[in-house]
Amino acid sequence: MENVRIFNVIPSLPERLSSLRKIAYNTWFSWHPETIRLFRRINPKLWESTNHNPVLLLGQVSQSRLEELLNDEGFLRELDDISEEFDRYVNKEASYNFRLERPIDGIIAYFSMEYGLSDCLNIYSGGLGILSGDHMKSASDLGVPIVGVGLLYRQGYFTQYLSADGWQQEFFPENDIPNQPIMQEKDKDGKPIEISIELKESRLKAYVWRVQIGSIPLYLLDSYHPENPQSLWDITAQLYAGDREMRLQQEILLGIGGVRAFKALGYNLDVVHMNEGHSAFVVLERIRTLMVENGLSYKEAKELVFATTCFTTHTPIPAGNEVFDRWLIEAYFNRYINQLGISMWEFLSYGRINPANEAEQFCMTVLAIKFSAYKNGVSQLHAKISRQMWKDIWPHIPQDDVPIIGITNGIHVPTWISSDMASLFDRYLGPRWSEDPDNQRVWERVIDIPDSELWRTHERRRERLIAFARTRLVEQLKQRGSTRTEQKLAEGVLNPEALTIGFARRFIPYKRGDLVFRDIDRLIKILTNQEKPVQIIFAGKAHPRDNYGKQIIKNIIQYSRKPELRDRVVFIENYDMNVARYMVQGVDIWLNNPRRPQEACGTSGMKASANGAINFSVLDGWWCEAYQTNLGWAVGQGEEYQDINLQDDIESNAIYTLLEKEVIPIFYDRGSDQLPRRWIQRMKSGLRAIVPVFNTHRMVEDYVERAYYQAAMNHKRLVNKKYAGIREFTKWKENISRKWQDLKIIEVESDGFNDRRIGSKIKISVKINLGDIHPSDINVDLYYGHIDSARYFLDHKEEHLAFEEQKGNEAIFSGGLICETTGKFGIVIRILPNHENLVDSISSGLILWG
Repeated sequence: MENVRIFNVIPSLPERLSSLRKIAYNTWFSWHPETIRLFRRINPKLWESTNHNPVLLLGQVSQSRLEELLNDEGFLRELDDISEEFDRYVNKEASYNFRLERPIDGIIAYFSMEYGLSDCLNIYSGGLGILSGDHMKSASDLGVPIVGVGLLYRQGYFTQYLSADGWQQEFFPENDIPNQPIMQEKDKDGKPIEISIELKESRLKAYVWRVQIGSIPLYLLDSYHPENPQSLWDITAQLYAGDREMRLQQEILLGIGGVRAFKALGYNLDVVHMNEGHSAFVVLERIRTLMVENGLSYKEAKELVFATTCFTTHTPIPAGNEVFDRWLIEAYFNRYINQLGISMWEFLSYGRINPANEAEQFCMTVLAIKFSAYKNGVSQLHAKISRQMWKDIWPHIPQDDVPIIGITNGIHVPTWISSDMASLFDRYLGPRWSEDPDNQRVWERVIDIPDSELWRTHERRRERLIAFARTRLVEQLKQRGSTRTEQKLAEGVLNPEALTIGFARRFIPYKRGDLVFRDIDRLIKILTNQEKPVQIIFAGKAHPRDNYGKQIIKNIIQYSRKPELRDRVVFIENYDMNVARYMVQGVDIWLNNPRRPQEACGTSGMKASANGAINFSVLDGWWCEAYQTNLGWAVGQGEEYQDINLQDDIESNAIYTLLEKEVIPIFYDRGSDQLPRRWIQRMKSGLRAIVPVFNTHRMVEDYVERAYYQAAMNHKRLVNKKYAGIREFTKWKENISRKWQDLKIIEVESDGFNDRRIGSKIKISVKINLGDIHPSDINVDLYYGHIDSARYFLDHKEEHLAFEEQKGNEAIFSGGLICETTGKFGIVIRILPNHENLVDSISSGLILWG
């Protein structure tokens, strides 16, 4: 409709209650149970109907109710306490830097396609977004100077419902932006801050909004700008929707637009962290900006960006990485690359494993890898798989030397712990369990919790999960127009005292959501045991275009309608953060059965462990690192199969056998006090061993120590004295690259490679023709380790050889190694370039073996 005047109506909060608004506009509320209780106290039904949205709650609560609260001394006292705690939190000093020489100078700009922060902010789809949100929360808790950027989706990810036959349907409700904890960024004159990007023949403009996450701002870009062609509004309509061109537009807005948003807001980007390859175009815009604003050459800007960029890959299979056709990249970047001064061929080569293969599509992950000095997978196994996947980017080094490390994911513990369990921890562990969740000593006190209290607390959460599941199931049936009889039956499904298994995740073939139904008769026998009943609760979404994933959901629904399983198997629709909390807080067993090694990490099991549930999983992702026999159950021993049907037969059989022989007997082994003592010991072992390690406080500190701090120090050195550092380094690198071909290993001498006794030392000296290279510009190493019959290294170590003397162009380097273990060994000489500003010598492409 034309000539519409737009305005917002905001609540008229009495001055005495004004701090409610301050707290409502900070997602800090979402991980503080006492704050959630305060908002619920205002109007419990409204709190639930607003999807736990304090801004909308304050906008809809009646004025009379607000007046009542002014006379509620208990409420006012609680509000004052929470407001004081909030102010203390946002103004506290950083605590992340206790192992560093000094705090990080500057900021870390964190780029992610999605963020899972609270129930009311629908800007996430699943694990990647939840991880991003938990990362931000722990960074805020620790005081790490991060700022985030993402996209503001007007419809977000889809809402799921199932048809009568169990087929997933999707719809995209509009996010009510003015009534969410989001604020539009404005300049000093009160005008909305905006950025613009050239997209082919159009110019895209985007507004900037802010979500405050404790002390950390998250900026979200919004393409719903009146000056945009209507075709561009949809760029920020839905998450992971649209065709390939739409996806490319989203990723241009995130990467290039994100850099421009930070500039418009007054930030200097010292360090960038790309969470997955969606934002990889950030490296191009940083290079362009350094060239335009600081007069750097393309090569100088590229080296600076490389040294100050971190990249996390989340995908363990090649097909899961974002690729684009050449013609599409050319259409969108033909003019942009002119500003960089590079050819289209060079630009396309950055997105190819093999730069010379013109048939290879442009891969965002490859682009991110090639421009990042610090690269990591999200578990130790995933890092190994990633080194194998991307080894051809570095064709002249062994796979184990590929510079991708493992930083295992975690969870933000306060976000996922139930209020009941939190109260129990407060009593027996003290407040540090939430403030310092990676403190091992704190979690050792779990042993002091009486078995009866821990078990009763867990039973309450199971009862709440069952009540929640029944309510949701009845709602689902009503929406499908079912009979009152069917709804009545749904009100009695599940048993609050039965062993309850949870399975909730994205439905995609490799996660095998219906594996447990492979031998349906055996499963029915297990679930319907009258003396030892078992039940399973499922939840999860399939991508709208993944019909295979949808078929898995339909299979589960069909199985759940068998008369024997009708009250033992339940599927909860529309899996989101709220459903996830109920499930991880209430189940006894968390089941996970992906095809190894396709689960990069998986964090839902960590959330369940933090609430006392026990993991039952294939040895994939994080469970490889965490598993011990006293913590849970492992399906198999880490085998990988070529025949997937054989794998499904073997591993489903293993699940049934473990349930029959171990899981169920231990759960129902009760003494005279009706406590499953052996089960409780596993719960306690999990709390003590898993929670202090697999949390985002530990994870963020790993990023700080292994990536952020080093990248920040690189930035400080390289920009020193008006970028003199980067100019000198780039000149040095060009010089040594030109001279590297003249480097030769002339002779290797030793005191013999015959059989050696353990503890003996092998002395080695290497004569090298340096050409015009200075001895200090290279590192000469002994590269040695156990080898197999084909002379492949099974492991390796390096020993540095010291410079001894130089005569003309020839230099001697010498040293040795001690034979510490027995076995068959191999030794080679490896030479790499050396410079204080060379942060990743492997990625320099300069290496000499001999």
